[in-house]
Amino acid sequence: MKKSLIAAASLIALAGCAENFSARVSRFQALPPATGQSFVVQATDQRLQGGLEFGQYARLVTTELVRQGYQPAADPARADLVVKLAYSVDNGREKIVSSPGFGGFGGFGYGGFGRFGGFYGRNFIGGFNDPFLYGGFGGFGGGYTDVRSYTVFNSALELQIERTDSGQRVFEGTARAQSRDDNLTYLVPNLIEAMFTGFPGNSGQTTNITIAPQKKKS
Repeated sequence: MKKSLIAAASLIALAGCAENFSARVSRFQALPPATGQSFVVQATDQRLQGGLEFGQYARLVTTELVRQGYQPAADPARADLVVKLAYSVDNGREKIVSSPGFGGFGGFGYGGFGRFGGFYGRNFIGGFNDPFLYGGFGGFGGGYTDVRSYTVFNSALELQIERTDSGQRVFEGTARAQSRDDNLTYLVPNLIEAMFTGFPGNSGQTTNITIAPQKKKS
């Protein structure tokens, strides 16, 4: 029984660890090589333009583009490129997961491998794993089925780049993710990082991108 309690405690500790962020990124592009072209970042929804929250995300996009070899326009009216940014998260939908378990006198019963995959991790789009499915106290020699419900949110980020001289669109990208958190201040930075992983990418290709959790500063 002592070993069972130790194992259960270890699994609970794992449940508290930060998880990877997974996104599905699609990109279409006809970008010329970066040679210091100037750009300005704008909100696709003009109601967000000038907002503090949008400004925070626009700065992240600016940082990524500078890394790629572009430069912020000193005069937005004379920028070579216009970068349009949009993001959203839905209201979520409930997921119900059941898992077989076992119990003993005074011991923990905890979930086995459920129908969504293994104990830990998540599968994008096709269904998410609950990071940790655990049950309550088991009865004397008894078994049970553990049922858990949680909410899954779908988020998306769209990035478009157009030439200002001709209006030609040279990049279209979409990053989508599912998560158990609808906090845009968490989702959008991760979606931006996923968008610029391997940027600009192969046109017409959809890629699964995994972002490791940021290490906490000591």
